[in-house]
Amino acid sequence: MSSTIKVLLAEDQSMVREALAALLGLEDDIEVVAQVARGDEVLPAAREHDIDVALLDIEMPGATGIEAAAVLHRELPAVKLVVLTTFGRPGYLRSAMEAGADAFLVKDAPAAQLAEAVRKVLAGERVIDPTLAAAALAEGANPLTDREREVLRAAEDGSTNAELAAALHLSQGTVRNYLSTAIQKLAVRNRAEAVRTAREKGWL
Repeated sequence: MSSTIKVLLAEDQSMVREALAALLGLEDDIEVVAQVARGDEVLPAAREHDIDVALLDIEMPGATGIEAAAVLHRELPAVKLVVLTTFGRPGYLRSAMEAGADAFLVKDAPAAQLAEAVRKVLAGERVIDPTLAAAALAEGANPLTDREREVLRAAEDGSTNAELAAALHLSQGTVRNYLSTAIQKLAVRNRAEAVRTAREKGWL
């Protein structure tokens, strides 16, 4: 590995991406060698530029930062993964760690902290925003199964049970059961509240 740390920056908002790239570019030992705006562009760019560290925003088209992290972790295990979020949702932290992330930070952290996180993960350390870590511990594990999450995600656009059943290749009764269980687990009154609560906690 060269003395310069090669970084890929994945962020769909161009102003934020360019600002982060400019700030990191001020560091003597860090070079942003690739920038992408979509989660599904992360792996090809990482391969092309032989990166050391990937900085991944969570909310991106094509694939979320957490999904992109999981792919990178599987395909390029030597690459260190830093997940950035605007939203301090505890469920996101747990999902990011399960996907193989080495660091989890909020986007408005000082630039020096981000640069230091890049160096630390490369040295084999884990870096987690302490406020988010405390919140994740307090929140506990995601109570929803993969199937319940899948049905809730599909229900976000207001689809009927029949439409959900057709889209997910399930029976209407099965869809109804998954929604009912999710509503129960989340202690809410209806599917709209279930979707909103699960989304707010970072469980979808």
